Order: sequence, then C-alpha cells, then structure tokens
Amino acid sequence: MTIEVGSQAPDFQLKDNHGRTVRLSEFRGEKNVVLVFYPFAFTGVCTGELCALRDELPRFENEDTQLLAVSNDSIHTLRVFAEQEGLEYPLLSDFWPHGETSRAYGVFDEDKGCAVRGTFVIDKAGVVRWSVVNGLPDARDLNDYVKALEAL
Repeated sequence: MTIEVGSQAPDFQLKDNHGRTVRLSEFRGEKNVVLVFYPFAFTGVCTGELCALRDELPRFENEDTQLLAVSNDSIHTLRVFAEQEGLEYPLLSDFWPHGETSRAYGVFDEDKGCAVRGTFVIDKAGVVRWSVVNGLPDARDLNDYVKALEAL
C-alpha cells in the first residue's frame, strides 16, 4: 500500500551513483525533497522522465528543494546511466536489500521486481505532502511536481 499524504516519510539510507550514502533524514529541517521512484535505468520512459527533470533541474534542486531519484539498479549501472544522460542529481540504488525502500513507500511491484513510477513531495518536516503513482508504462507530468512544491 502506498504511503499516504500526511504521513511521515519513511527514512532510508541508500548509496548514490557515486557510492556516497544518502539519508532522507539529512534533509529534514533543511530542504523539501522530491523523491522519484522509477523502474530501470536505460529504458525509454524512465530516460525521458529523468532527462525532463535534468532539463528543469533548477526547479527541483535549489536552496529549498532536493531531487532524489531511486531505482532498483546497482550503483554501477546508475553511474553509467547518469554519465551517459548528463544527470547531475543523485540517483539512488535500492538494489540491496532488493527494493526495501520501494516497499516502504508502497511502490515495489513484486511480480516485476522493480519500483513503479511513484513520486513523493516531502516537506522540510519529513511529511509527505503530495504523491502520484503511475504504472510502469505511464510517464508522469513534472508540472504536477512544480505545483506541489509551490503549495508548500
């Protein structure tokens, strides 16, 4: 079941595409977080979504907001993907324990073995203020993220 708006966002500790540990709690009291789960690097819809975020990055990564993208790929896959696509925001690996963070947010597809397209806007207090969850083939509209951030 997907985590509900108004709930405390589950904390996590994941490695990014450079091997650095990132914890959601590091941003508490400092920044809002746009947390984007996506199925796999190098796939068509995922690449399109992540490149759209790249192209609008100042809206999602600035003094008030941090963008974090999570997939079930290894950090090595994410490193190559980020380099190839010019992605300069953290790509976090929910590879092992496989899907633990995706499950905590209710966006892990057990049959496919990957996260579905879930996005959560988390405020500085660590509370989920907005979310959207789409199936594997359905891209999200990043303008919805912008509206959610503006409402904070």
